[in-house]
Amino acid sequence: MIPSKFYCFGGIVTMFFFFFLHPLPNTFASPTRSLCRHDQRDALWELKEEFPNHANDDERVTTLSWNKSVDCCSWSGVTCDAVLGQVISLELQSYSSVNTSLKASSGLFKLQHLSDLDLSHCSLSGEIPSSIGNLSHLTYLDLSFNQFVGEIPISVGDLNQLRYLSLYSNDLRGNIPSSFANLTKLSDLNLKSNQFTGGALILANLTSLSELNLSYNNFNSSISVDLSGLHNLERFIGNDNSFFGPFPSSLLMISSLGMIALDRNQFEGPLDLGNMSSSSNLGSLDVSYNKFSGLIPPSISKLHSLAVLDLSHNNFKGIVPRSISSLVNLTSLDLSYNKLEGQIPSLLWRSSMLSSLDLSHNLFSSFNKSVEVVDGASLRELRLGSNSLQGPFPQWLCKLKDLWALDLSNNHFTGTIPQCLKNSTSLSELRLRNNSLSGFLPDIFTNLTDLRSLDVSHNNFVGKLPTSLINCTYMEFLSVKGNKINDTFPFWLGSLQILKILVLGSNAFHGPVYNPTTYLGFPSLRIINIANNNFVGSLPQDYFTNWTQMYMVWSNEDSPESEYMGDDSLIYEDSIDLVYKGVETDFKRIFQAFKVIDFSRNRFSGHIPGSIGLLSELRFLNLSGNVFTGNIPPSLSNITKLEALDLSRNNLSGEIPQGLGKLSFLSYINFSHNHLQGLVPQSTQFQSQNCSSFMGNCGLYGLEKICKENHVNVPVLTSQPLQESLSDSKEPVLNWIVAAIAYGPGVFCGLVLGLIFTSYKHEWFIAL
Repeated sequence: MIPSKFYCFGGIVTMFFFFFLHPLPNTFASPTRSLCRHDQRDALWELKEEFPNHANDDERVTTLSWNKSVDCCSWSGVTCDAVLGQVISLELQSYSSVNTSLKASSGLFKLQHLSDLDLSHCSLSGEIPSSIGNLSHLTYLDLSFNQFVGEIPISVGDLNQLRYLSLYSNDLRGNIPSSFANLTKLSDLNLKSNQFTGGALILANLTSLSELNLSYNNFNSSISVDLSGLHNLERFIGNDNSFFGPFPSSLLMISSLGMIALDRNQFEGPLDLGNMSSSSNLGSLDVSYNKFSGLIPPSISKLHSLAVLDLSHNNFKGIVPRSISSLVNLTSLDLSYNKLEGQIPSLLWRSSMLSSLDLSHNLFSSFNKSVEVVDGASLRELRLGSNSLQGPFPQWLCKLKDLWALDLSNNHFTGTIPQCLKNSTSLSELRLRNNSLSGFLPDIFTNLTDLRSLDVSHNNFVGKLPTSLINCTYMEFLSVKGNKINDTFPFWLGSLQILKILVLGSNAFHGPVYNPTTYLGFPSLRIINIANNNFVGSLPQDYFTNWTQMYMVWSNEDSPESEYMGDDSLIYEDSIDLVYKGVETDFKRIFQAFKVIDFSRNRFSGHIPGSIGLLSELRFLNLSGNVFTGNIPPSLSNITKLEALDLSRNNLSGEIPQGLGKLSFLSYINFSHNHLQGLVPQSTQFQSQNCSSFMGNCGLYGLEKICKENHVNVPVLTSQPLQESLSDSKEPVLNWIVAAIAYGPGVFCGLVLGLIFTSYKHEWFIAL
């Protein structure tokens, strides 16, 4: 009896597995039989044919691997419904220099069951076809990183199942269509980097949105609509547009909101934070680069979750509200480029969370008399430059053990740099330029091996350059310009293999800059300024041979993260001041390809080294105010990127190399006050210069267009005609002298012939 019941139960179990669980492998496992429907395969193949032909070895083109002999559901980028064989997901890539466009009749739009469609990076151009609205099952649509143009088709509003939509990085323009109001399930919308101008307010109805990115467009309206209904919103990103009007305070009523980025717009007026949610989770608020004015609102302290606050580049004034000390989670505070004044609140040094503080470019005048730094302070970046701070160098800064970047430049600090700074072993950026600091530069760099940038220019430092700098193996930027440092040339800096910028100008450096036993060259150097010192001696012809960076071509591929010199984080960009094209110029940023040599206003002698012509990427060369002799090296014509050349006030002779006239980028030239002669190159680059660029060279000619006929202060104008007139006046005198010399023998010969003629006259007549 029991066995029969057992077999009966077993049969029931078997039937259960057969009827109910048998389909599951087809649903969850990879298909082992042909699932692809013919209509789906044909539509996919039609889509493949629409893309341009690519090389067979191009692995970045998804459709290249498609093969009709293989089940289309196993094709790369294709996913099918395991039961019905319908294509439900399509992810294509087609990195190509050849663009293609989606046609309204494209095979894509025959895949009616698609729920996920990713055509990002497919080199698609033209307009988005309105047929896109036929894919009514779509929940995910990514068309980013293409070259779509025109407006978004209204039919996109028919995709009412969409949860994710990205049109990032195209060339779409116009307004966001009102049909977007139908996308009530949309949670993530990315319209970044297009040319949209309006329609953003319609998005206030999309209550399912959790992330909205409108950045890098041309939206030019106020955000006056109430956005508090977006109760699921977590990130609102609208930076780099032209939004104007008051701050959209209704955003602060959304308790789920964690990030607001509205920097680089045209918002104005006071920063009115309105009614804020008591349970606000806002962690980041960035309204920098706008036109906000008035006081920083004390109510900002109610945003107790704030970790990042950036109010920089506005017109805020007054003092920093004490209530800001309530923001105990703050890790980064940027109030730079405003008009804030008074004392810097000491409460800022009491935070154990704050890691970055930027108060630069304000009107702060002092610190609190008793500054206390808490144990465990984590401040890593401190920027106080361009204020009106005064007094001795703040000793308490030495307590910030983790300090990575310190900028006190453009203030009125006095006294010496404290020895205790040697304990800040994490320092990478130290900027003290343009203060009234004095004394010796302390020899504190033995342990500062991570120091990348040191700028102590325009102070009153004396003595020698500390040799402990040789330990700073990551040093890229060193400027001591405008001090009173009295030392010989620091040959030992040549061992710093990545030193890019060296500025020793306007000090009391002296002696030669070449020593055959210690000179290593500067393989990474891009800018060197040793002008206005007392350097002497000659330079060997191969002096510039090892300056390899000066002839290396820079491209964005070498340093794609930044076009300007600075630290790898892109937070700090190097800056210098140079006499460029005859004018004192501040370079707030330094282009990576900018290569400069300034040896002017010293006492260098001898010939200009011919190896200078190897530096083909050099942009600016200034050797003026020395005593160089000999000819201008013809190799200068090889510096094809040269923009400015100053060889004035030397003892150069010979002709100006005609090859210099072929340097198409050359816009500033100064050869004045030398002993040059010959024809000035007649190219546009030379003929567009000022006459003063050639003064003091009596032997030059071909300057008629440059100096004009009525210019009397340039000797070269009269030198050629004067020689010709002197030649003309000498010619008649010469003729008279020749005639006088010939007259005497002529008379003598005449008398002799007369006597002969008289003696034989009778016989001659008889002969006749």
